[in-house]
Amino acid sequence: MTAVRLREWGGPLELARISRPQPLPTEVLVRVEAAGVNPVDAFTCQGRAYNRALELPHVPGWDLSGVVEAVGYGVTRFRKGDAVFGMPWFPRQGGAYAQYVAAPARHFAHKPEEITHVQASALPLAGLTAWQMLVEVAQLQPGMRVLVSGGSGGVGHLAVQVAKALGAWVTATGRPEKHAFLRQLGADRVVDYTAAPVADQVSGMDVVIELVGGDTCMAMLRTLRPDGLLVSAQAAWAPGLQEAARALRVRASWYLVEPSGSGLEALARLVREGRLEPHVDAVLPLAEAASAHARVAERQTSGKLVLVPPKEMHE
Repeated sequence: MTAVRLREWGGPLELARISRPQPLPTEVLVRVEAAGVNPVDAFTCQGRAYNRALELPHVPGWDLSGVVEAVGYGVTRFRKGDAVFGMPWFPRQGGAYAQYVAAPARHFAHKPEEITHVQASALPLAGLTAWQMLVEVAQLQPGMRVLVSGGSGGVGHLAVQVAKALGAWVTATGRPEKHAFLRQLGADRVVDYTAAPVADQVSGMDVVIELVGGDTCMAMLRTLRPDGLLVSAQAAWAPGLQEAARALRVRASWYLVEPSGSGLEALARLVREGRLEPHVDAVLPLAEAASAHARVAERQTSGKLVLVPPKEMHE
């Protein structure tokens, strides 16, 4: 099969012919129709993320939507021909930038018919991040006040929608050119972080979903009510976060997404109910993976970028 391959961390991405995987017991073989692109893909290829869990040569990508080609012994969730989407193996190699992926069946869910493979491939990693941060870590309840930092990004635009679907009152931060997009997502209030520090504009939050890290993460602590909770997907880049939270009498938690078939099913239900829609900023051919990485690393996209292998690449 054809896949995007990296021979050394920080090196160029190349198209290469590699062996097609075979599903082991409890696994499915999925023909990839579209692969979502995330900042963590780019950072990993640069050698800046979860490289200890990986080996070279490396096939990037954890987001995909496609069709089941074969099932391993013991699989009961899917049959050949089923349309599925998922986030296999994270943080180990997912290999989504390829024609085929083999992974545990419980790393996938049935793709909602209401969205295309391109849209579905934009949902797993970012959607699971939003769902798990809000539901499993923050234990969000209706009526809570939620601040989403970076609300127009891959995770942020889904977090806004999930929080609204769960009955929260949502504030989202973004540049002025993103404000209309954020309001379309359902944000009750939009804050321009370029005009003044967010903590000077926002206070009394029950939950903060923090997606940037560094000084931004630390500053967001001041937007919380006493005993409010900040959940950060970038806490590794905010040393001293716990100490700073205690000093302000608030709480802070680190977080990293995990594969979850049940979480994907929850997201699929929201899609079917019309309460969640992944936004795709652009679709690029698989051969332009390097360009996609450059774009997501700049964090200027609205929603997600998606890579699509040409039809003639499938065997």
